[in-house]
Amino acid sequence: MEKKINKLAIVGGTHGNEFIGIYLVKKFEKFPDLISRTNFETQTLLANPQAFELVRRYIDTDLNRCFKLQDLENQTKTNYEETRAKFINQMLGPKGNPEFDFVLDLHSTTANMGLTLILVNNHLFNLKMASYLSSVEPDVKVYGSLNPGSENSFVNSICKLGFAIEVGPIAQATLKADLFEKTERLVQTILDFIKNFNEGKLHQINGELTIYKHLKVVDYPRSEDGEIAAMIHPKLQGGDYQQLNQGDPMFLTFDGQTINYDEENSVWPIFINEAAYYEKGIAMCLTKKECITV
Repeated sequence: MEKKINKLAIVGGTHGNEFIGIYLVKKFEKFPDLISRTNFETQTLLANPQAFELVRRYIDTDLNRCFKLQDLENQTKTNYEETRAKFINQMLGPKGNPEFDFVLDLHSTTANMGLTLILVNNHLFNLKMASYLSSVEPDVKVYGSLNPGSENSFVNSICKLGFAIEVGPIAQATLKADLFEKTERLVQTILDFIKNFNEGKLHQINGELTIYKHLKVVDYPRSEDGEIAAMIHPKLQGGDYQQLNQGDPMFLTFDGQTINYDEENSVWPIFINEAAYYEKGIAMCLTKKECITV
């Protein structure tokens, strides 16, 4: 059996305007019994308190892109989020040899992502947990955001074990009770899973797992001067995890022209029309759907 999990971190507010994770962390800090289990320690962290105070995604730069080793070790990177990343890495890490065994990072999205687990590696433990969670909670989808050969820059890349939970659709800087409760239930199920794993009760877990594997990001159509020239087509809006085939409507220009998806291979778009991705030049992420046996 793999070594037991001794220390787990629940992180909220990596983005200061994603309130579900922030208020779950605040709730857990007020009622620590909710997240305490007998055979491991759980700690909470509000990752970006200054951005939360100002109700912004970040102050200087996206904190969830600051955890590459070269950036963490770079003494010239000293803006607020870069400094905060170094602090979090000292607290939970250091990356590569972390103090914590598992990091659970709570996010929310304006896209229709339901309950999504975002995997940053293919560690068998993460795959087994994802398989289990999607079997007990049918709403759970699993997104493999692996970019082969490149290091991941997310908070939860500090540890090999763990992932992000992404819930939506929800407007930035708002709460929705149903999504809050679904996220909280999922966190409780994860903690119970780890408790049972530590007791040696889970080695028999095997199952099918559907993973939506990252292919590429797609920008909005743009004019010559770089301005957005089209919107997500109404037929695609909210269609996260739905198959997109050649000829299906993708964008709608401001003068009413439809731009269709023109590639041969079908894809499954996610993060469609995510508000926070406009500045990144991302209209959606395209994935391919794969079923694996864990």
